[in-house]
Amino acid sequence: MAAISFAPDPGVWLLSTARTSYAVRIDDTGSPCHLVWGPRLTPAAAGELAPSPAAEISSFEGRPPAGEELPVDGGARYGAPSLRVRFADGTRAFEWEPLGHRIHEPAAGTAELALEFRDRHYPLSVTLHYRVHDDTDVMERWTVLRNTGDEPITLLRADSAAWTLPARDDYRISHVTGRWSAEGQLHRESVPHGEMVLTSRRGITSHHANPWVMLDAGDATEDRGEVWSAALAWSGSWHITVQRTSDGRTAFTGGAWHDGTSLPLGPGEELATPHFAAVYTDGGFGAASRAWHSYVLARVLPYPDELRPVLFNSWEATGFDANETGQKALAQRAAQLGVELYVVDDGWFGGRRDDTAGLGDWTPAAKGFPDGLSPLIDEVHRLGMRFGLWVEPEMVNPDSDLYRAHPDWVLHFRHRSRTELRNQLVLNFARDDVAEWAYGWLTRLVGDNGVDFLKWDMNRALSEAGWPSRDDGQDLLWPRYVHNLYDVIDRLRTEHPGLRIETCSGGGGRVDLGILSRTDQVWPSDNTDAADRICIQHGFSQIYPARTMAAWVTDVPNQLTGRSVPLRFRFHVAMAGVLALGGDLTRWSAEELAEAAELVAEYKKIRHIVQHGAQYRLRGPVDDGLCAVQYTTKDRREVFVLVWQQVRRHGTPRPVLRLAGLDPDARYRDTRTGAVHHASVLTGHGIAPELPAGDWSSASLHLMRVEDEVARTRGM
Repeated sequence: MAAISFAPDPGVWLLSTARTSYAVRIDDTGSPCHLVWGPRLTPAAAGELAPSPAAEISSFEGRPPAGEELPVDGGARYGAPSLRVRFADGTRAFEWEPLGHRIHEPAAGTAELALEFRDRHYPLSVTLHYRVHDDTDVMERWTVLRNTGDEPITLLRADSAAWTLPARDDYRISHVTGRWSAEGQLHRESVPHGEMVLTSRRGITSHHANPWVMLDAGDATEDRGEVWSAALAWSGSWHITVQRTSDGRTAFTGGAWHDGTSLPLGPGEELATPHFAAVYTDGGFGAASRAWHSYVLARVLPYPDELRPVLFNSWEATGFDANETGQKALAQRAAQLGVELYVVDDGWFGGRRDDTAGLGDWTPAAKGFPDGLSPLIDEVHRLGMRFGLWVEPEMVNPDSDLYRAHPDWVLHFRHRSRTELRNQLVLNFARDDVAEWAYGWLTRLVGDNGVDFLKWDMNRALSEAGWPSRDDGQDLLWPRYVHNLYDVIDRLRTEHPGLRIETCSGGGGRVDLGILSRTDQVWPSDNTDAADRICIQHGFSQIYPARTMAAWVTDVPNQLTGRSVPLRFRFHVAMAGVLALGGDLTRWSAEELAEAAELVAEYKKIRHIVQHGAQYRLRGPVDDGLCAVQYTTKDRREVFVLVWQQVRRHGTPRPVLRLAGLDPDARYRDTRTGAVHHASVLTGHGIAPELPAGDWSSASLHLMRVEDEVARTRGM
């Protein structure tokens, strides 16, 4: 299981999880260097890998650009640096001086290593932290920097960690790109020679990229091959630099902030970087994803064992026209369908009737809710549902009482325009008074009204990111904004233990391990079109588990795309995550309501498999044909499969799905038809899904292990 050992001769620290090992050493210059990251090794085997003396290289090369645990700006280093500092006298180069190490177990099943260093001359200490756990092959790394002197130090770059991969003939990178309403588009491409930078400069994780990577030697598939993957736990600007070097190595480094920013580190101050977690597997991209999913459930989410409720959200039904009468009518229909959580979206507060006014004035709209929220909340609770509200605490409309009272509270520079996006400006959450104001009205809103759930939105990126009242504000606000955001959420949850939160940023603009460590689920995209969602959800699933992915069933033609697909298809796509409804239920026909109630009931029977089981992507959305995803409980007793086919091509062979992750000795019964199948047949030869005729067809399959057959077979 998880273990950390140190062998003084040859001077190697070995970190091991259940299936993997990672080794590090200090070279003769005092620099921490990578040794190995891959399958599990014994300490003796790791010692055998200690490097031999370096061969002569050209004087133009300097140190190898890959291979250090935290490459610094200093000496003859020409690769991508992880740490760049400027000392008070203008010196920039950093030189390592080792001070020692600590190995300890902060909790049962967890081991930590701290490698301690300082600069050889200047008062800066650097500690590299490593953590491994018994229950996951994901290891965590972060760096702590401390100014031990009397003068300020400027951090020009302070990455969490650098990762070096073993030599291979080639390397391929997997990552996601996108934009608003088209997040999570998966790309796999060769790692270019030189440097490849993935980043967000927007102050949020962003719709356009996500802070994770997967790398393989170009030969990995969904179910086999070596994959090295890492993900950053940070909800602001970030960067990951991948480099393929002239000597055939591949490495990457990553951390918070973006190029051009710096952070002042005053005397006695300390900076702990975000965690940069990583995993190795030889089981392909699917095994890497399942390792991440298990890690998020075991080590990231606040309440991982909960089953997320079926929710209804009012946005696509009512838009800004939220009022007590209309919401009560929707709530009654939602309860009849089996909805468990009713959420009122935008339009419930202040002077809010469109997106031009009212943000910042967080009191119920007098016209729509003349007696406040209590009558609606009481009715929702009477109907047996929990109650939730949409909020956007980090934003303000210029047309609001808050902005008129506090125009200095927004991000801005002197003598520069205040750019409005979506008719709103960004409140400077780095300011403690702004964060305290937000916490104050949020805790009153939740406590005074019995609010069970918040959809926390953030509908634009940062611009004019200035803080004129502080000389160091323009740099300090980038990390402090995120830390104050985290603090407000943490305090709110401590004050209201029953509160649950969905993170949203115009859809998938803020999805990362940092925000997930303090929220319960994610709104991955404002695009609710079922066909588009298949690709968005496929990209989301590379790192993040279905338990965190909210998915709505909405009306057709879809508001964004104009596409119409059957209700059952829309449900089956949404059932791949946390099922929700978002259509105008008052306009649904009796037949649609009956079918919806049937599908909600079906989801409730199998959601424990989807939300807590292992996910297998049986067929990805590579074309407009068959796509399928499977979920299996940890004990392999239950299996649930969702199948979608957008276009049926005449004359093409009937598709067959080979299932995965079953108990090989078992038989499984189809709960709908009663048919019994041998696991060996399901995995080796496959099953042909029963799909309705025509385009936009879908199906689900629920299998349960035949227990007496398992006992009989194993007793032979």
